[in-house]
Amino acid sequence: MIDLSPSEKIEDSSRGIGSLAITQVEPVITRTPMSRLPADEFIKMPPIGFMYDRVGIGRRLDHASPSRFKRYSQTLLVKITTDQGLIGWGEAHAPAAPAVHAKVITDLLAPILIGQDARRIGPLWDKMYSSQRLRGYATGFFTESIAGVDIALWDILGKFVGVPLYQLLGGKYRDSIPTYRAAGSPEGALEAMEAGFTAVKMGFSKGVGSEDFARVRNVSEAVGARGQLLIDSLGAFKLHEAISAGRKLDELGNIGWFEDALMPEDTASYPILTEALDTAVCVGETLSNRFQFRDLFAERGADVINPDLSRAGGITESKRIAEMADTFGILWSPHLSSGLPPYVAASLHLAVATPNAVILEGGNIHNATDIGESRGNVLLKEPLEFKAGIAVVPERPGLGIEFDEQELQKIVVG
Repeated sequence: MIDLSPSEKIEDSSRGIGSLAITQVEPVITRTPMSRLPADEFIKMPPIGFMYDRVGIGRRLDHASPSRFKRYSQTLLVKITTDQGLIGWGEAHAPAAPAVHAKVITDLLAPILIGQDARRIGPLWDKMYSSQRLRGYATGFFTESIAGVDIALWDILGKFVGVPLYQLLGGKYRDSIPTYRAAGSPEGALEAMEAGFTAVKMGFSKGVGSEDFARVRNVSEAVGARGQLLIDSLGAFKLHEAISAGRKLDELGNIGWFEDALMPEDTASYPILTEALDTAVCVGETLSNRFQFRDLFAERGADVINPDLSRAGGITESKRIAEMADTFGILWSPHLSSGLPPYVAASLHLAVATPNAVILEGGNIHNATDIGESRGNVLLKEPLEFKAGIAVVPERPGLGIEFDEQELQKIVVG
């Protein structure tokens, strides 16, 4: 066997030939200070026990995690290296405790991966998932960690054969995908519409008789017939409250979806809510695998789903989820609550390669140049392209991103 030099190995890899053994799996914790706030402080939260003050049966237990409210954004990158010198980047959704994900990858996943052929993405995914399945680790930190590895493997495969990732996923149905922007006021909604967005999203959590709903009505009127208003309630309602709120949303006429109206564990109530409303019911950002979505689909518990690629097992599992949704006539929208370029790019590639993807979270915030706001393009040698209301899929091999190492090191912890 001829021993190729590193440069010859990389040249071979561009033609998609030769071995592609995994030699290193490296978790990289990142922390980005939020631009307007000190990095070492916590946002003050209400007393533990209630999310907001209401009386009687309307009171709500606090389900927010204090660790999510630090004055910085953090996540976990995954860097995988092969014997040909190819490097793939992935990302695990890790806003609360990225050190936990790093430990999962180092202690549980890396021993499975080292020495394996990086092209065997499906078998490796199943082997990682099955390794802890009987111990009950089929969601949460574990599938988020798998997601980081999986995205990196797809990045390597695209670079290995020299094509954009969407081609490996079956080809693109579209060159770009619409995006939406957050807008909590009529002024913000008007600004978004003028900038070219056709959808904005806002929170709504205090019921139809509150000032909260009056604000929703005002924003809906500002959007008018030019676009849609997406509503996110973060699990604020019980079923009877959600039906009452949803019927009021039906009357507004331009509500694109009613997202996370119920707590994520209340899966039995989502089919009832979906049946009761004309407005589309959206759920799924907290679900972690296709088995959870299967049960939701079988009971018609959603009109739109919004899985998070870096939560729900990466590209491999999210593709399965999106395809299963399509068989039920259910649309999907990649959720992007936070993240760096691997997270964003992976979501873009899968969105354009699936027929039932409709819109992408995030607007054009990833075009920002301030590192505390973008967590994105400032870290790249060539930026991801976000136009007004549109995200364009990269055409470079793999994920289509290349980190500027100097910029990346500014946010690496340790």
